[in-house]
Amino acid sequence: MRVIAGLYKGRPLAAPKGSSTRPTTDRVKESLISSLISAYGPLEGARVLDAFAGSGALGIECLSRGAASAHFFERDRAALAALRSNVASLGLSADRARVFAADVMKNPPLAGGIEYDIVFLDPPYAFSVEEVCGLVTALAERGRLSSDAILSYEHDAAHDLGAFFAEAGMQADILASKRFSKTVIDLFRLA
Repeated sequence: MRVIAGLYKGRPLAAPKGSSTRPTTDRVKESLISSLISAYGPLEGARVLDAFAGSGALGIECLSRGAASAHFFERDRAALAALRSNVASLGLSADRARVFAADVMKNPPLAGGIEYDIVFLDPPYAFSVEEVCGLVTALAERGRLSSDAILSYEHDAAHDLGAFFAEAGMQADILASKRFSKTVIDLFRLA
């Protein structure tokens, strides 16, 4: 894994050992970030929440491309070690990259003044769509999402996020949907 573009272009990223995380490949990351920029615009000044960070590759890619800050949440020890190593090797200061050794589902960032512009949701597949969307709803209700925030949700292709939104009465617009084998990444914005 490496940083694709921007200030840290080409810099290698450590990946956690073991099977507890699914690192996003460079090809998938490039496609996702391209779709994100198409939907959001330039990333300069964006505030990012990488909710299930793993190695931090997605948040770091945004920082490399001009995002102002990224908050990384990770609970797995091996992933946390890789994430901390990546932040340190790039020399990212605490005001730009803040690592939380926490389970974002149990301890979501509901307090504080930051409104996130970009949220990456790449949870273990053990979490249901209902649980992940519950986190999104909690962030929105607590004012933690900017008015034009874009959320990226990577999930099993068996789940239809649009159908879930309709059934749950959740007001959201899917801006892009990319399928990679058995995985789908949906970019959406709350209406």
